[in-house]
Amino acid sequence: MSGLLFVVTAPSGAGKSSLIDALLKADPRLRLSVSYTTRAPRPGEQNGREYHFVDESAFLEMLDHGDFLESAHVHGNRYGTSHRAVRALLAADADVVLEIDWQGAQQVRRLLPACVGVFILPPSIAELEQRMRRRGQDSEAVIARRLANAREELSHAPEFDYAIINKDFDEARQDLAAVVRAERARAARQLERHPELLSPKD
Repeated sequence: MSGLLFVVTAPSGAGKSSLIDALLKADPRLRLSVSYTTRAPRPGEQNGREYHFVDESAFLEMLDHGDFLESAHVHGNRYGTSHRAVRALLAADADVVLEIDWQGAQQVRRLLPACVGVFILPPSIAELEQRMRRRGQDSEAVIARRLANAREELSHAPEFDYAIINKDFDEARQDLAAVVRAERARAARQLERHPELLSPKD
């Protein structure tokens, strides 16, 4: 018996992190896999909570040792998901959320094809730009690069099982929670977790 793996992807600024945070607060059965990254922490971020922050040499050493389930080079920084940490959570029957980009999602699907892919879309590129600017965390150069990359990222949405448009945050949050509930309610999953239902006693 093992847990479900949800792979959630979106362009930067689409609201992925906020939606996942809301989902985790409302669903104690979910666990977030904390990725490794070489980027610097943003204001308010803590090592081991949002990410494990490491330098380039430490990341490359982990990569050489095969420690990552997936890894990617995005916006000039490296990101990776610990193979061991994810498999340990799944083996403990926890449902796990991976917050990764489309490149990482492709790698995860090859290794764990039973994972559930969810792509978060902004209502438009113009709205995506406004959200980045309101966030006030990135330079003009970074915003320009992220917008250019967003168009490429959005082209990969059809590869995922579900697509959620984050126009209204509360509606998108409910849609994401509904995906989790629906996947848990699949007959094969329910009967795997509750084998006693196949041979009920009077």
